[in-house]
Amino acid sequence: MKKLLGNWNRYEIAWLGLFSGIAIMLTVVMKDTLFGFTVFITGVLCVVLAAKGNLMTYVFGMYNTFGYAYLSYTNGLFGEVMLNLLFFVPMNAIGFLMWKKHRHGGKLAMRQMDLRNLFLVAVACVLCSLALGFGLSRIPAQNSPYIDALTTVLSVVATLLMVRRFKEQWLVYIVLNIFTVLLWVIRTVDGSPDGMLMIVMWSAYLVNAIYGYYTWNKGAKEALQ
Repeated sequence: MKKLLGNWNRYEIAWLGLFSGIAIMLTVVMKDTLFGFTVFITGVLCVVLAAKGNLMTYVFGMYNTFGYAYLSYTNGLFGEVMLNLLFFVPMNAIGFLMWKKHRHGGKLAMRQMDLRNLFLVAVACVLCSLALGFGLSRIPAQNSPYIDALTTVLSVVATLLMVRRFKEQWLVYIVLNIFTVLLWVIRTVDGSPDGMLMIVMWSAYLVNAIYGYYTWNKGAKEALQ
């Protein structure tokens, strides 16, 4: 526990406590599942640790990946299921190894992308989202195909940037989290029992993504000095 929380500042501890408390309250009041709560709390720990460049993010991320895939399957979000099982599972292992390799003085070496490559990433996200959305729309049981496609593509791109240690991952995560909140709002309106907890979880991710960009922006500038 000391290794996990020893160098956290007051903001990070308060942030974790706030959203954990909200998750517990929603689990009790809405009679949500304990499993849904574990997916929430491991997801929160995963993204907070990612913002700090901590290797443990990939440990909590592995449990969250399997858990979120199951919740997505029960809610007819098959793009999310494929994303988590076919992509995030292997990328958790790859990311752990790559982050462990690129550490200097106990800190992760953070990088910055140039504007040309950032533009190419944005174009690729749009085109791939449209193509995947069309494909998902052909699946009879699929819900919100184009939003599901967009969040899937953004998740892939953000994870690749994260493994490569680019600070721009957090810009992608900000957009991703906004649309994923919208996705679960739609599922909640349609009666999903886990919807409210997922809205809170992804809202927490959005707050953390903004903080993550702030932290990694400083880290990337320090690496250039």
